[in-house]
Amino acid sequence: MSPMAELEDAPGTTRHIYPSSAMVGDYLRAAAGLVPTGVLFATVPIGTVAATVLGVFAAIFGVFGLRTVLRHGTSIEMTEDGLRTHGVSNRTIRWAELDRLKLAYYSTRRDRRAGWMQLELIASGTKVSLDSRIAGFDQVARRAADAAAARGIDLSEATSANLESLGIRPGAPEWQR
Repeated sequence: MSPMAELEDAPGTTRHIYPSSAMVGDYLRAAAGLVPTGVLFATVPIGTVAATVLGVFAAIFGVFGLRTVLRHGTSIEMTEDGLRTHGVSNRTIRWAELDRLKLAYYSTRRDRRAGWMQLELIASGTKVSLDSRIAGFDQVARRAADAAAARGIDLSEATSANLESLGIRPGAPEWQR
């Protein structure tokens, strides 16, 4: 069966979305870069060099805003067979074909007390990335870790430590997890 084949929609199906409350900060950051740049372009005569610099900043914040909109519009459906994304890019990851699991932590402070996690799954050439702001992130990470253990996938030290910080013991028997 191809990796893009439909998954069984079993009673254990869960749906996960990025809540609006979790995305507000990203929308505000995009606007904080785009609005002042737009105001400067609209109200002040700007030379070529300044216009180029401001244009680059506007492009960076614009791409960030677009990525935020796309992420916010993406939902995840998880079943016992795998997970699929719904949005601009529809992708399917079958647990039985999982090739790689990576869980990274990105700190926003020096003391590492604040930040977010990024879960990357690859199966048969298909890649899905989720960040920890999605509702039920720990549930998805747990299921992915179970699939990786069942497939005998070696996890990096960082991924193992990050799973453990979520209370997931990679490779441990199910009764110990």
